[in-house]
Amino acid sequence: MSFLRDAYECEPVIAHHNDPERFRGLLSVAAVDRKVAEQDLREGMLAMADANRSVDSSDFVADSGAIDRVAVARLYRRGATIILNQVHQSDIALADFCRSVERVFSCHVQTNIYLTPPGSQGFQTHYDNHDVFVLQIEGEKTWRLYDRPVEAPYRGERFESGRHAVGEPRHTFVLKAGDCAYVPRGLMHDASASGDAASLHITCGLLVRTWADLVLEAVSEVCVNDPAFRRGLPPGFAHRDFDRTAARDRFRALISELSSRAQMDGALDLLTEQFIQSREPAVLGAIESASRPLARQYRARPAPWRLIDEEGGLRLIIPGGEMTFSRAPRPVIERALSGQAFAPEDLVHDQAEELIRRLTTTGLIERLD
Repeated sequence: MSFLRDAYECEPVIAHHNDPERFRGLLSVAAVDRKVAEQDLREGMLAMADANRSVDSSDFVADSGAIDRVAVARLYRRGATIILNQVHQSDIALADFCRSVERVFSCHVQTNIYLTPPGSQGFQTHYDNHDVFVLQIEGEKTWRLYDRPVEAPYRGERFESGRHAVGEPRHTFVLKAGDCAYVPRGLMHDASASGDAASLHITCGLLVRTWADLVLEAVSEVCVNDPAFRRGLPPGFAHRDFDRTAARDRFRALISELSSRAQMDGALDLLTEQFIQSREPAVLGAIESASRPLARQYRARPAPWRLIDEEGGLRLIIPGGEMTFSRAPRPVIERALSGQAFAPEDLVHDQAEELIRRLTTTGLIERLD
């Protein structure tokens, strides 16, 4: 894909689809209104922001920690943006959307919802420490992109107001319903609702693992297996008059040892397993189908998995955990998880029914009837 090759982590991308209904199945202003009115929202689940005046959480959060719905409506009417955090954790449509993005980037994907009144702006100019896709659901929003003072900031490297000069916008554009934009982390930006209607958009954030994560894991693997790296630092190293000459020689020798011994594969295997297991399983339908007879056909859901040969059987790394198999051969499991539709008899194994039920329970496969 040209986006992954040319733009990802480097340049913003704006896509005008001329299709107002493109993302309508994910959310609507009416759905946000219902969530605020119906759900037991607590502090942290909903936030509010206004670029023109300070909004404190005490303005809309009760002493009990519950969100004050009337206060939210009042602040919104005065121009504050309503922010619903991590909605994909309670909304299946958004959860499925996040899973589809996760399959492309192999990273955690989160969603925040922003509902801004007409003519208002939620945040002053800032940059994010993670890449985002912006999906415009309803209304319009005018975006302004500025300089990029920090190249690929770390996840914990938060924006500090006043530290970087904003300057003049380098690029201004309007997102209408059905449009989307990609903004790489570190790029200064701001946005305001334009037109006569409220602006509703979803920000889809990519929380990636970095090369630094991989290098640190590979270094840790070497250190665990070599006591030379676990020796204590020279006694007295914190003294003002400590002679660092010998320490520098030792440090260079250890770095040289690391460069020759550190291996990528073991570290990448570990990060891969951690990523897969940290995903939320897609178990919709698992309870409903638990007591039903086997279907005529099944198909694997597009979830990440990794099958590992171990003494005594196989270990299957899956979203939410892992499974072990002592009898089912690798080709049978791989056939079930291939993504191609299959009938129970296609697995050609005396425990095919039990295998199907286990895979259905964990959300890896689904019925097609």
